[in-house]
Amino acid sequence: MNADTKSFEAAQDSNLPTMVTPYVPPPPVGPHSHMRPLGFADPFRWLARGLKDMRQHPGIALFYGLCFWGMAQVLALVFKHKPEYTLSLVSGCLLVGPFLAMGLYEVSRKREQGKVPDMASSLMCWDQHIRSMAMLVLVLMVLELLWGRASLVVFAVFFNTGMPSTTGVIEAVFNPQNIEFLMVYLAVGGVFAALVYGLSVVSIPMILDRDTDAISAVLTSMRVVFSHPGVMLLWGLLLSVLVLAALWPWALGIIVVGPWLGHASWHAYRGSVEWEENPEEAVTLGSSN
Repeated sequence: MNADTKSFEAAQDSNLPTMVTPYVPPPPVGPHSHMRPLGFADPFRWLARGLKDMRQHPGIALFYGLCFWGMAQVLALVFKHKPEYTLSLVSGCLLVGPFLAMGLYEVSRKREQGKVPDMASSLMCWDQHIRSMAMLVLVLMVLELLWGRASLVVFAVFFNTGMPSTTGVIEAVFNPQNIEFLMVYLAVGGVFAALVYGLSVVSIPMILDRDTDAISAVLTSMRVVFSHPGVMLLWGLLLSVLVLAALWPWALGIIVVGPWLGHASWHAYRGSVEWEENPEEAVTLGSSN
């Protein structure tokens, strides 16, 4: 019985088509991204390069700075009248800010190419990337909605008698008896802020630079964060500290800090990712500034 089975299988195998040479899959098409080695001095270099770009085009920087200032004023009004929505609006600013900064990325990109940036191209740079940007907006909007809902749940759990006023929120934050509320509130906000940061830290500049799809950009952004968690944590802290410092007094500092960080974020992308255009030649991004 076993002999008959083996003979039948051998006959079947003999009828299968055979190849003269073994199958070799074709080489991958398109450039490949690689993570560059980073050190803790790199975020400060990105800031220095961003400051140089801003000084070269102060008019464009002023326009975007005023836009960032307007966002800060809206945030202040919400905190004054509806404090329970403040954290969700902060998430919205984290969503809108990088997209608004896309025009600043375009200025830095043109400077690297040896071209003269102008306001029109800066404002319309997203026009050729609508599909990828729309998908990224959708992903970040879902996170923003979840963040807002989570923040309302935290308020509802700790303030079951009703949402507190602005004074109530300030008292809750600085009241030692409400340390549990503060820890939970910051933990929830920190988780969502980290997700938004990880997904967008280099994804939007990458879409502008390579015209790639949103999924590839998001995955590359997460690869950068996981490849260099310490450096990217430092970069995130620098961004947060500078933005918070710029909010006082009356958020006037954001007029300067906003464009500065926008240009610097472009150099963060350029300094974090390199592209292998073909197997024999690798183009390192961020090496010439």
